[in-house]
Amino acid sequence: MRRIILLAVVGLITCSCDQTGTSSLQPIPGSITYGGQPRMKLTKSPIGSQVPHRFTDQWGDDVFETYIIQPDRSLRLVDRKIIERPF
Repeated sequence: MRRIILLAVVGLITCSCDQTGTSSLQPIPGSITYGGQPRMKLTKSPIGSQVPHRFTDQWGDDVFETYIIQPDRSLRLVDRKIIERPF
């Protein structure tokens, strides 16, 4: 009986894991990385620096995103907060 419970728990944990190993945040219209990485690289900013980005999405909500500069100078989206406007 314990073996079945253990297998069920392991199966549930495996199903809930992110199989790609990438961030679950995907760029949305207005994001810096929407449509791919930007052409210009941030060469003067230190690796690991945070880059804040604020914009208004297609529904008029304020979006605050945070990116981290990677060793290859690409940007990785690590956080997004959406502030919904009332009617």
